[in-house]
Amino acid sequence: MNTTTSAALGDVESDDHTMDSTDDTAADPVADPAARNAVDDALLNPEPQRDRLSWRRLAIVVAVVAGLAAFAVVRIDDARSNDRPIAKSWSVPYVDVTLTPSYEFQNPESNPARDIALAFVVADPQDRCVPSWGGAYTLDEASRDLELDRRITQLRAAGGDVMISFGGQANDELAFVCTDVDDLTAAYGEVVDRYDAEVIDLDIENADIADAPSIERRAKAIATVQRERIAAGGDLAVWITLPVTTNGLTADGIALVATTIAGGVDVAGVNIMTMNFNSSQPTADMLGATKSALEASAVQVADIYSDQGMTLDGAQRWARLGATPMIGQNDVEGEVFTLDDARGLATFAINKGLGRVSTWSLNRDRSCGAAFVDVMVLSNTCSSLAQDDLEFAGVFSGLRGRSPNQTGDAAVVVIDQPLVVDDPTTSPYPIWRPEAQYPQGYKVVRGGQVYQAKWYTQGQEPSIAPVVNGAEPWSLVGPVDPDDEPFAPTTLAPGTHPDWSPVPLYATGDSILFGGLPYEARWPNKAQVPSALFPVGPDSAWQPLFSIPGEPPDP
Repeated sequence: MNTTTSAALGDVESDDHTMDSTDDTAADPVADPAARNAVDDALLNPEPQRDRLSWRRLAIVVAVVAGLAAFAVVRIDDARSNDRPIAKSWSVPYVDVTLTPSYEFQNPESNPARDIALAFVVADPQDRCVPSWGGAYTLDEASRDLELDRRITQLRAAGGDVMISFGGQANDELAFVCTDVDDLTAAYGEVVDRYDAEVIDLDIENADIADAPSIERRAKAIATVQRERIAAGGDLAVWITLPVTTNGLTADGIALVATTIAGGVDVAGVNIMTMNFNSSQPTADMLGATKSALEASAVQVADIYSDQGMTLDGAQRWARLGATPMIGQNDVEGEVFTLDDARGLATFAINKGLGRVSTWSLNRDRSCGAAFVDVMVLSNTCSSLAQDDLEFAGVFSGLRGRSPNQTGDAAVVVIDQPLVVDDPTTSPYPIWRPEAQYPQGYKVVRGGQVYQAKWYTQGQEPSIAPVVNGAEPWSLVGPVDPDDEPFAPTTLAPGTHPDWSPVPLYATGDSILFGGLPYEARWPNKAQVPSALFPVGPDSAWQPLFSIPGEPPDP
């Protein structure tokens, strides 16, 4: 994301490529004007969601097939993908995985959309054929340090899912630097298998768009992974995300999509980055520019598929197209995607049957605060607009479709579960204790779930915590996994420090071993036993000289 594109592809050349009113009607999922107005009103003024999960119970989600007359299911008439249904427009915002602080996408209070695109998997800087998150975390490190696997599990338990996005503007996309097709296939496959992904996103930017060898390698590798998933009884939808101008895809972008399809990949759709349109002459009307780019791209997408032997009618071409605006201030100074623009795009998506709408990003969906008053700044953690938190996400939350291979509309069924008795010998973090004092960021286990303190708290049980200032002090990270390593501090060899004894009078700063663990005296004391319950409270005479899994780093 965030790539500035100023080169124009040129106007659409022939009358045959002009989207007329008949196309609009065919693409409109709600043909009756009154019904369409009702849908638009519901989208742009959504009622508060009533299926939001309580952290006090474990949610089991059951997919319910609803016969909605307003949305017809149309199938593509082609030899290779004739069983792929057209979905309603799908809201799937991006989350920057490695951005600090970590975004709590698994928490319904932080994520009005049930599905998200996790960005970005790129090549490891030390090993070009090994996948990493943002070049900063291996997959194992992301699980350990970012709790990524656990949070994905929790999101799915709440009825959501993830799209894994490869590439992006920064770092190196795997295919660009990994030149061995077998190694590249293994790298993509490792990510897809680890996260059991049903949908992936190939965000191709910069020089990668025109690099023919990497485009061909990527197509071969992804096609193999896709075939293997299908052979194993699964599915893998593949989206390609590309920059555009107001005239649509660039020539390089068109060639990339065509080469990918010709290489054997069943491409679910093309997602265009409707942002950063013109650095030399900033676009004032971002909604108008977005619509122009989408109209042109819809024609181009139809032509690309037609050249590959797949005919798309008016509705089908829109279902194969997505849009991703950069909310608020764009990289190009003077280009700002506003909340009114978002409402206009949401209505456009409904009327056209647009396959996907993403935003960059949930991390930015909030105002910048007092530090940036009256100053349009570009930030990766705020939009630079006066807005409520997650207001953009709220606008698009009415787009309830999904990728064609995913379950459609779902009803959330909450089922009470028997109380889980936590076992300190198998838990990855300390068991929550009512008398313990937990600083911000501390992780505990309670009722088979991992929680993290949002602020300093004591005596407030994570699963049934009372509301404090309108919010609970604990954030649910996700369930304890049977494969989790049990919580166990690292002991030291005997003799490293003297063993603790009740006899001596210890001076401030004296160090001892207790149960193989090192402690330091906070003040003079005698016969005061070091605590083996964590976190150690401030009233204990002994300060641990070791770190505890789950405790936040020292400020």
